[in-house]
Formats: sequence, structure tokens, C-alpha cells
Amino acid sequence: MNDRLQALHGTGGSRSWFERAQHSLAGGISSSSRLTSTGPHPYPLYISSGSGSRIRDVDGNEYIDYLISYGSAVLGHAPPVLTDALTQVLHNGTMFGTCNVPEVELAETICQMVPCAELVRFANSGSEAVQGAVRAARGHTGRSRILKFEGHYHGWSDTLAISNRPTEHEAGPSDTPRPVPHSPGIPAGVVEDVVVCPWNDVTALRAVLDAHAGELAAVICEPIVANNACTMPEAGYLEALREECTTRGIVLIFDEVCTGFRTGPGGAQALFGVEPDLAVFSKALGGGLPIAAFAGHQEIMDALASGRVKHGGTYNASPLCATAALVTLRQLGDPAVVQRIDDTGRQVMETARKAAHDQGIPCSVQGVGAMFQTVFTADGRPTRNYRDLLRVDQARSHAFRHELLERGVHANAFPMACWFVSAAVTDDDLAATCEAVTEAFKAL
Repeated sequence: MNDRLQALHGTGGSRSWFERAQHSLAGGISSSSRLTSTGPHPYPLYISSGSGSRIRDVDGNEYIDYLISYGSAVLGHAPPVLTDALTQVLHNGTMFGTCNVPEVELAETICQMVPCAELVRFANSGSEAVQGAVRAARGHTGRSRILKFEGHYHGWSDTLAISNRPTEHEAGPSDTPRPVPHSPGIPAGVVEDVVVCPWNDVTALRAVLDAHAGELAAVICEPIVANNACTMPEAGYLEALREECTTRGIVLIFDEVCTGFRTGPGGAQALFGVEPDLAVFSKALGGGLPIAAFAGHQEIMDALASGRVKHGGTYNASPLCATAALVTLRQLGDPAVVQRIDDTGRQVMETARKAAHDQGIPCSVQGVGAMFQTVFTADGRPTRNYRDLLRVDQARSHAFRHELLERGVHANAFPMACWFVSAAVTDDDLAATCEAVTEAFKAL
């Protein structure tokens, strides 16, 4: 293995910074998702720099990065094509709170790339863009209730922070789950506006839709459930979802915050050939800068265009972030770039499958090349829905992640999340990753 990935220097510096942070940051962190551990140690890593596929922590350890800012740094860290473009914007002014040229060019690019995109609106995060899409759907239909799927994640805001990680006791029957708030502080009225359904179950879907006939403004889903360890839609499920929403006059929203542009220029809707009415994008859209979008059919977005449905934001599509997104999408519009990402991920997936087989360890390696997860299910079968994930071997998942970290490979600390692949992974990086995966399975 590459010598730079072989010997770690310890992580005492990260421990010290976390201890210091707890005196000024609530919990020592700026996001609940950063409350991770460094192997057996009760503190997160502090990253000081990144270049290409690699990041370095404050102790000087270097890792090949498959978190890549939860999929945002799709071109890698500090790619010259991006930093060169942003340097000019820094000199010209990063934002003015006015209309600007890059936002128009970016919207045009999204409309060219995404099947459902006839009109676009920008926001600053996936959570914000989900709120915009839900408001557009409610404004269009005149209804207020939203159907979401158990375990799917649509941001931290009240609107849909329901039944993301409920216990089985809280959630109740698997075919008719109860809506469970993700956190204290979410009003009961918000919870009552959300209907929850199990994923990949057409019979349960139709029953829930029948039970709430005439009430639903929208159905929203992650087409590949990135926040359920890349659980895939079963054959025909998205098509059935599309058909039911069309028949019943319900707006279908794809949350493509994770899948958008990463799985190909048209996102999951192009990958599966199923077109939603609205779609939400972030993560890979900005190439590492904070920008999001929701886009969709003109008849729904027209209420925003006319101003009847309100949506705003001082920072929306600033020249800095819009330029970053425009540069990123132009790169991802190159079939060779997308193919490289997919091929790299698939080789890592196959390595994990072989290593699991060779060591006699039951696991499912699921997802697509650009985003996937190794899931330690009892029988080695892929997960179908959220309830399946409640029965995976969490201890083995954490041990696997720690073994990878010790070998210089940085992946998401949460077993329900996934690996993201950047375009910056080189052949040497790939070889080192595959060796680390093989050795990590041996250590389990």
C-alpha cells in the first residue's frame, strides 16, 4: 500500500480541538451529523486541508476521501478548474443581492440536463430547497398534507423532519407507520400534516393513498435512498409511484439532493427513466459551495413565477455559488467524467463483495458506482426499506469503518449513510482503496 496511507500519527490534535470547541460550540459541533467518532475515540476528526481525492487532518494524517463533504465535492477538493473560476469572482464581488448572469446560465444548464426541469429556483441548502418544492406543490394543489417514506431524509427543517430515524416501537406497524418527529421542537401540527408510508411496497402505497384521498399535495421520496444505506427502488416501484400520483392529481417530488448530477447529468430520474413533477438538488450541484435548487414542470412553477407563491433568500444563487455550480455542471456534462466516477465506484463495490465472500462475512454492497454502501445484513441480502436497516450488524459496520480509517480511507461514520466517489480518484488511489477494503474485511 502507498506509504503515505500506511502509518497514521494518532489523532490527539483532533481530540484537543474537540475539547476546546465544546466551550464555544453547542456540543462542540456545527451540525448534528458531525457528532461522529474517530474509531473508538469519542471525538470527530478535524480536517485542515484537501486536494484532489485526499484530505489531511490536524495531526498530519492523510486519507483518500469518500465522504467528500457528503457528496458535495464531486470534482474533488480544490480542483483548479473551480478555484480558477472562483478567484475571478472573489475579485469582482461575491454577491450583491441582485440578479446576476451566472444564475441565468446555471438555470439554463439545469433545464438542458434534467428531464423534469422547465423552470428553476435556487436556494442555499437541500433543506431550503425541499421547503420551496413543498410550498410550490401546496400552492399548486391547494392541499396541505405530504406523503413521505419511512427513513427517507429531506433535511432538518420542521417541514419533513418526520420518521427519519424512528425506533420500531415509536413507528408502529410496518405497513402503516406512525409519523414520528425527528426531534423535540417540531410542532404537533407539522407532524399531523405528514403521512408516512413504507418504501418498496406498492400495496401499502395504494392503501395509504386511498386512505388519504383528496388530502395530499405531494409525495416525496429519495429515488435512491442515500440516507438508508443506498437502498435501491425495486423494479417497477418508481413507475408505480409515478402512475399513482398522475392518476390522483398529486405532485411527485424526487429529492435528488444526493443523486442529482452525481448519478449522471439527468440524475436519478434519467437513470431510472421516471420523470417527477418537481425535483430538488444540492450537494454535487455546487461542487463544494452552498447552493441548492428546485426545478420542475412549468404549470407548477408558474405560481412562483407570478409571485402568487412566495419564495426568497438573500444568498440565493450568489455569483460565487452560481459560478461554482456552473463550472461543476459543465464538468459533469462530460460523459467521460461521469463514467470515471461510476467505474471507480463499481470497482470498489466489487472488491468489497469479493472480500466479504472470501471472509465468509454476510453483507450487501448496494447502490450505484457513484454512491453506495456496504451493509452487514444477517443474510447478505440487500435492504428493501428502513425496517431492514434496524436489523443490520451496526457493530461490524463501525468496526469496518475504523479499519478503513486506520488504512487511510475516510468514509461516512454512519452505517445508514453511503460512500460518495469523486472524479479526482486516481488509479493509484483506487488500488490503495481496494487494498484497504480487502485488508479491512480480513481484520473483521
